[in-house]
Amino acid sequence: MSSYQHDLPPDLQTSSMQGSEELLQRCEEIWAQIGQCQNQIMVMEPEVLPDTDVQALTAKYGQWKEKSPRDVLLAAGKEELQNVDGELEMMLSTVRSENKKLKSDLEKEQGWLAEQEEVLEALKGKLQELKNQSENISQKSAFQELKNKLKKVKAYREELLSAFGEFLEEHFPLPEEHKNSIKKKKGVSEEPRVQWIRLHVILETLINQLMNTPNDPYILVQDEYWPPYIELLLRYGIALRHPADAKRIRLEAFHQ
Repeated sequence: MSSYQHDLPPDLQTSSMQGSEELLQRCEEIWAQIGQCQNQIMVMEPEVLPDTDVQALTAKYGQWKEKSPRDVLLAAGKEELQNVDGELEMMLSTVRSENKKLKSDLEKEQGWLAEQEEVLEALKGKLQELKNQSENISQKSAFQELKNKLKKVKAYREELLSAFGEFLEEHFPLPEEHKNSIKKKKGVSEEPRVQWIRLHVILETLINQLMNTPNDPYILVQDEYWPPYIELLLRYGIALRHPADAKRIRLEAFHQ
């Protein structure tokens, strides 16, 4: 048995044995045909041949006569199997070489794939890092923008309150200031009994109460609040009295 037959699977060995049996059967059929041809030759008229040819044919005939059909078939089958064996060994060598090359290519591809996966993971990490940085920058930018807007709103609010206070002081002065201006003209001086709170201060108190505690927007009417100011706010719907306590008022929720 040749070296490659040890590497062949059982199915391939079985197929080889079946092929040998078929080849042996075919050789027996051919040998029977040869026997028939020989019988036909024997009944034919003999042809005169030179002595050398007769001797050679006689010698060859003797050799063939000494051999049985099975020996001839086995010899022919052995020669055929040797040829097949050589071809299979060449095929096996080629397959082994191809497998070795494929294995080498597979190892290279696996190495390349591992490198690509490492690069991909590194890129994912970098992308996540950039995304986090972008989110942080966006949040900081949005926060700074809101902070600037709030600062502008506060400045505008202070500006409006200042202008509002100047307007109220000019058009709604305290009673003492009005009386003092009259008394100065007449040359009479008198200290006020109550230190009245200016109208814009009352309005700011109402606004702050409404914004800071919307669930309880009412304030208590103090003695320092000049009654005509309170009546003015109530008459024009700027302020509302508490339904159960007339001494408490609230600012009308114009923003709702």
